[in-house]
Amino acid sequence: MKSRDRLRIAIQKSGRLSGPARDLLERAGLAFRESRDRLFCFGESLPIDLLLVRDDDIPGLIADGVCDLGVVGNNVLEEQAVAREQQGLPAAYAAVRQLGFGGCRLSVAVPQEWEWNGPADLAGMRVATSYPQLLGRWLRENAVDAEVVELSGSVEIAPRLGKAEAICDLVSSGATLLANQLREAAIIFESEAVLVAPAMACSAYATASW
Repeated sequence: MKSRDRLRIAIQKSGRLSGPARDLLERAGLAFRESRDRLFCFGESLPIDLLLVRDDDIPGLIADGVCDLGVVGNNVLEEQAVAREQQGLPAAYAAVRQLGFGGCRLSVAVPQEWEWNGPADLAGMRVATSYPQLLGRWLRENAVDAEVVELSGSVEIAPRLGKAEAICDLVSSGATLLANQLREAAIIFESEAVLVAPAMACSAYATASW
């Protein structure tokens, strides 16, 4: 804990990690009372409070010292870590441990009629994504010169709208890709929910008995 006498944990307010994260905390014996705006939960069993926020905000809250721990997808954590690295900034946070839920993968997907021979097929193409840093890193690693088109949502329909020839998006079952006449071509990052903490505190948390 910092200057506060209560621990703060940030979790996703809504979305695929919200329910499992709340269930994990309940199984750990933690009980909370939600505020009227449903953004803050006061810990009733222990001096531990919850902040319910957007998953993209969790790494920043950890880096700024607003929260002591967070539950977030490793894809979000890595995307922001790469962005900070590009700016010459330290990550300021790190994953303490994997949590065993929220498994997915960040994949490049192409139209079903494409004959996929490898990353070089994307040369000169536009690839739409909500993860420009991870996609950009993968393209650089494969020496592929492609245009990254950043979209905040509905990435899978970008080819149908003429915004891109391919996409890079999170995949769980693949049903959304199939519904949009796309197929998974290459996995660029495997992800699941992780417990994240400030980088300086990670060694202490890592050696703790969980």
